Amino acid sequence: MISTYVLVDAELESSVLDHVDAVVVVSRPEKTFTLLQFDKHHSTSEGMFELCTSNSVRSASSREGGGSFGCRGCVNMKRTALSPRKKLLLLSFLCVLPLCFFNGWPRGFQALRAINLFTFRNGSTGRNVTILLWHWPFRRPFSLKGDVCWDLYRIPRCRLVDQRSLFPSADVVVFHNRELALGHHQLPLNLSRPQGQRWAWMCLEAPARSDKLWRYANIFNMTVTYRRDADIPIPYGELLPEESEGRPVEEVPLNKSFLVCWVVSHYRSQHRRSKVYKELNAAVPVKVYGRWTKSALSSKALLPTISRCYFYLAVENSVSKDYITEKLWRNAFQGGAVPVVLGPPLDDYNAVALPHSFIHVDEFASVKDLGKYLQELAGDEKHYKEYFTWKRQWKVKLYTDWRERLCKICSQYNNLPQEKVYSNLEVWANGNHT
Repeated sequence: MISTYVLVDAELESSVLDHVDAVVVVSRPEKTFTLLQFDKHHSTSEGMFELCTSNSVRSASSREGGGSFGCRGCVNMKRTALSPRKKLLLLSFLCVLPLCFFNGWPRGFQALRAINLFTFRNGSTGRNVTILLWHWPFRRPFSLKGDVCWDLYRIPRCRLVDQRSLFPSADVVVFHNRELALGHHQLPLNLSRPQGQRWAWMCLEAPARSDKLWRYANIFNMTVTYRRDADIPIPYGELLPEESEGRPVEEVPLNKSFLVCWVVSHYRSQHRRSKVYKELNAAVPVKVYGRWTKSALSSKALLPTISRCYFYLAVENSVSKDYITEKLWRNAFQGGAVPVVLGPPLDDYNAVALPHSFIHVDEFASVKDLGKYLQELAGDEKHYKEYFTWKRQWKVKLYTDWRERLCKICSQYNNLPQEKVYSNLEVWANGNHT
C-alpha cells in the first residue's frame, strides 16, 4: 500500500509521516509556511515532497506549448531521485490538479482539503505485515504483548504473532528447522494455503545439524539464516558504526594471565578444531574452560575470564559458509581478547569483520607457526594493541532475541520476489544456489 498525504495551505502533523510514502504540498504562490518540524523519530528525506502552486502549474503548461493544464506542473522542492512507484503515484495525483484551476482555486482547495490519503494498491508498503511463528525455537517462547517490533526495535507495520488460528491471514509463516528435524512439529500441509502467503525456513545451525532437507523441496519461499545470501540474513552478530567516532580506544589490559584460552562444551576428536587445539597446545600453553574439562563458566564469569587471555580460540564446530557464531562476536570481541578463528574461509570473515581485528588459522603454513606468531605478538605491546583499534569507530551488536530476528522479515518483505520457491533447499543449505 502506497500512501500520499495532500497538504493544502496547512501544517502537516508529524504523526502522519509514520503512515505515508509521499507528501504533495499545494499552495498559492504568495503563501509561505514552514513545511515540517521533524524530531529524531522521523527519518524522512526531502525526496518525498512535491510542491505545487498555481504559478508552477501554469508555467509548466506554457513550457509544454499548450494552453491546457498538464500533469507536470509540480516541481520538486529539491531535485532528488524518486522511485518509479512514487513517480507513478505523484503523476496520478497531479493529473487531477487542473480541476483546481477550471473550478477556481478556492473551490478546488475545498475539495482537496477533504482528501487526506490516497492509497494505491500494489502489494507493497502501507499495511501491516503479519508474521506467524508456527513454533518457538527450542520451545522457549517470548512475550508478544503490544506492538513488539515497533516497541523494541522501531520496525513499523510489523505484526508478530504465534496463534495458529491466524494462519489464514498471515503474510509469512515461519518454521524453525530444529523442531521440524526432530519431528516435534510438522508442516501444516493439510491446511489450505492462502494465495500469496510465504513460508519461511529459519535456521541458525550449520548444515550438519540440518539433515533431510530434501523433504522440503518446492515448499519454502524464503530463508531466514545466518548466511549473508539468505533472503533474511540473521547473523549472530555484526559491527555497527560507533556513534562517537574517533573516541579513544579503551585501555587494553596487558596484565593478562594466559596466552591462549578456549571455552568448549562439546569436544569431538574428529572435529578440525579439536585437531588444531591439540597441535597448538603442543606448541604453546592453552587454558581450557567449559563442561568438557569440568570447569564450566557461568554466563557472568565468561567475559571477565576471557579478558585475562591475550588470545581466544573462536573456533567453530562446523566449517560452513558464513557460519560465524557468538564465539567471535561475544566471547572474543566483547571479552577483550584477540580472536584466533577457524570456521568458514578467510574471505567470509573479511566480509563481516575488519582487517587486523582477528587471526585466521589458515593464514599460517602450520599450527606450529601460528603458535610462534602468538607468542611474539603477546610480547609486542604496540603491535598487540593494534588489534583493538577498530573499536574507535565500531561496536559489536549481538542478536540474541528471536523476536528481533523475526521482525527483520518485515524490513525486507517488500523487496523480496513474490514468486520465489526453493526447489532444492538441501542444496542451498549446503552452500549452493537453487
